[in-house]
Amino acid sequence: MPLRKLTLAAQCRYRIGLANQKAGEYHPFRSTRASRSLSSATRMPEGRQPIVLGLRSNLAQFSLLVVVNAFVGAMVGMERSILPAIAEHDFKLAARAAVLSFIVVFGVTKALTNYLAGRLSDVYGRKVILVGGWLVASPVPFLLMWAPSWSWVLFANALLGISQGLTWSTTVIMKIDLAGPKNRGLALGFNEFAGYLAVAISALATGTLASTFGLRPQPFYLGVGFVIIGLVLSVIFVRETKHHVHHEATLDGGLLPEQMPSQRHVFAMTSVRDKNLSSVSQAGLVNNLNDGMAWGLFPIFFAACSMSLTEIGWLAAIYPGVWGVGQLFTGALSDTIGRKWLIASGMWVQAVGIAVTVLSHAFFGFAIGGVLLGLGTAMVYPTLLAAIGDVAHPTWRASAVGVYRLWRDLGYAIGALLAGFVADALGVKSAIWLIAAVTFGSGLIAAVRMKETMQR
Repeated sequence: MPLRKLTLAAQCRYRIGLANQKAGEYHPFRSTRASRSLSSATRMPEGRQPIVLGLRSNLAQFSLLVVVNAFVGAMVGMERSILPAIAEHDFKLAARAAVLSFIVVFGVTKALTNYLAGRLSDVYGRKVILVGGWLVASPVPFLLMWAPSWSWVLFANALLGISQGLTWSTTVIMKIDLAGPKNRGLALGFNEFAGYLAVAISALATGTLASTFGLRPQPFYLGVGFVIIGLVLSVIFVRETKHHVHHEATLDGGLLPEQMPSQRHVFAMTSVRDKNLSSVSQAGLVNNLNDGMAWGLFPIFFAACSMSLTEIGWLAAIYPGVWGVGQLFTGALSDTIGRKWLIASGMWVQAVGIAVTVLSHAFFGFAIGGVLLGLGTAMVYPTLLAAIGDVAHPTWRASAVGVYRLWRDLGYAIGALLAGFVADALGVKSAIWLIAAVTFGSGLIAAVRMKETMQR
């Protein structure tokens, strides 16, 4: 096949293969799957265990990272059902754009930190970035408990965004490192399952506490426990996984220093130039765009339909709960049937869920909409990350994940701004309908522009 007809990522791999063939290290036309089968473990210095890729071989460490990510998710979940009510009740914010400003701050800081976290974890290792993320999170519950003004809440959400970018990014990257290529979708399904099930449980718990004790400070006591447990687990028990990615890179065809793409090149490929990587990035952005809308506008919409705080807490939990549990199945499913059509159809299911929600007037209809929105998101979320892992070479995969998560989590900010301004100008229902249309359009882009990325 002429080189110009290959995607930029494929060209990069092809040139790497040619260079390594000249060095007698690698045959460019040998399949990646076959080359990986030549060796399952890297020999380590005496006294250390050999490195083996795969979930079964790394089950203890993988399971620990699943638990750590549950506490990461719980930190953001504690806000989901009650912070819009705090904005209106405690700080008397009336404009929807102002109420949703905390999501804008969270989204921008998390997106920028995601971008840096991928590169930093390549340079300094995964564990130090994970621990740093927990340290940044430690003041957040106290700021939310005692904030005397809305600016304190915004500062707390800036810290929360930085923390989430560091901690969630590194748990994703570490699970990719441990799992290897065979069960990548399943591994990421477990990661996102733990995180978003914890978001749901935390949202339900804080909503219940708020209905019993008030909006502040009691619901945020949970956050203090989340930080302590997550930090202790990360410092004492989590082990560095960078050796695993070096092992996989060796099996996949190692890169010489002059062959490593620059960060600018990785950014361009992931954002625009590579059709598969950029299709994944736009779908991730729109997915979190509608999540930002759901986070900020749905509680206000439900309250306008006479839902109580307890009912809003349940509705805030249903969507991420289905999202979390569903990923146990959709991540593994993507390893079997491929990535592309799970991504496109998942975006369409999300759009239907949003439409059902805005057309409903009572708890049951809102719950059905939440189930559909959660199911569609479960189809998309781990599959997008697995597709990045399929395309990017192991040596620059963490950087590509960082670029993808930059665009994905900018969706929070864009969704909150768009939904807030449209809601102020045309009403909450109009804003929700607009987000549904954008979500459906994102599925069309993935269906038309993206090719299947999973190697069979």
